[in-house]
Amino acid sequence: MFDITEIRVRAGDGGDGAISFRHEKYVPFGGPDGGDGGNGGNIIIEADATITNLLRFRQESTYKAERGRSGQGSKKHGKRGKDLVLVVPVGTVISDKEQQGEGASIADLEQDGQRVVVAKGGKAGLGNVHFASSTNQAPRIAQKGEPGEEKTLLLELRLIADVGIIGYPNVGKSTLLTASSAAKPEIADYPFTTRAPVVGVVEVGLDTFVLAEIPGLIEGAHRGRGLGHDFLRHATRTRMFLHVVDGSLPSPAEDMTRVNTELGLFDTALARRPQLVVVNKIDLPEVRARLTEIMESFRSIGITPLVISAVTGEGVAELMAQTWNTLKQIDDTRKELPEKVFRPRPQSPRIVVYKDRDTFVVEASALERIIARSDVADAEVRWQLNQQIDKLGVNRALKKAGAVPGDKIRCSELEWEW
Repeated sequence: MFDITEIRVRAGDGGDGAISFRHEKYVPFGGPDGGDGGNGGNIIIEADATITNLLRFRQESTYKAERGRSGQGSKKHGKRGKDLVLVVPVGTVISDKEQQGEGASIADLEQDGQRVVVAKGGKAGLGNVHFASSTNQAPRIAQKGEPGEEKTLLLELRLIADVGIIGYPNVGKSTLLTASSAAKPEIADYPFTTRAPVVGVVEVGLDTFVLAEIPGLIEGAHRGRGLGHDFLRHATRTRMFLHVVDGSLPSPAEDMTRVNTELGLFDTALARRPQLVVVNKIDLPEVRARLTEIMESFRSIGITPLVISAVTGEGVAELMAQTWNTLKQIDDTRKELPEKVFRPRPQSPRIVVYKDRDTFVVEASALERIIARSDVADAEVRWQLNQQIDKLGVNRALKKAGAVPGDKIRCSELEWEW
């Protein structure tokens, strides 16, 4: 059920704008007619309920969308590059490996059909028809298409369930899942019998919910000990926990506290998630004999646990009914919460100017794309570029940065004296 893999994606580059002039017989007026390029294709990731794992991405890890076609004469625009749609299982979390903190998270695909653009295709370059003016009626400049975005992504498949059964290894989590649903997890008397989550559907009257057994947890799990990180990643998906403790152990209340500590050390939100504490194995005579003592130890820390025997089924139906009631309360609370609002990040400045020794360096995507598509050795083209330098606001940015007449300026491959 759990899977994680890394892929490299690159959106399509934008097509170049064309440099073309109208030359037709019997047409009295010519002029520029170079068309724009086509936009590059996007990389899109879509959730599909029929997909169950990320295996295909381990077999093939590099994906590239189609680039846009270049423009042509007669104002013909280039064809847009096709989007590339990658299909992943529902429950896949996508993050940017090269980013850190909150900026790393791109999307959490929790619903069938949900999709997200993970890499945007490059913008198309403008043809020379866009650069004509009253003072420049024969522009021999155009724009090169922008490169498409390139990213290294982490795809992480996480369990989606309503309720997660948590606790130390061998406390009876698998037995409880078997007793309450049709799931058939492996059951044995050694630790870490369950190495991946097992899911079952529980029926309470006419209602149902999804119950998952989470792999066992030990102290130090937040640092990766045992199956720690696998356990904790799965735990983030569930809406509430059934926290099972073994009544035959010396200190069930202390065991519960240690598990909750591991949850909080990994993610504080997990420690605040609703949970029902369940004392298991009351079918054993020694547990029944000290049941009053066990209950008192929990009440001393403000908790009233439920008691069950997952082996005999005693108390399991009541536990599932209480779990369903708690889930309904969680849903009612969520309805009152405001919807999340995602705001786009502020765009980086269009023009950046900085000084490198005795030269002012200009970073301006729009200008760089024109330079890349033009013959900068041609004197007339350089004159036309000067017009664009002023029109795009580069001269204003240079003046603001402290440049004075006579200073050397560099943008991409073009150098000039201001």
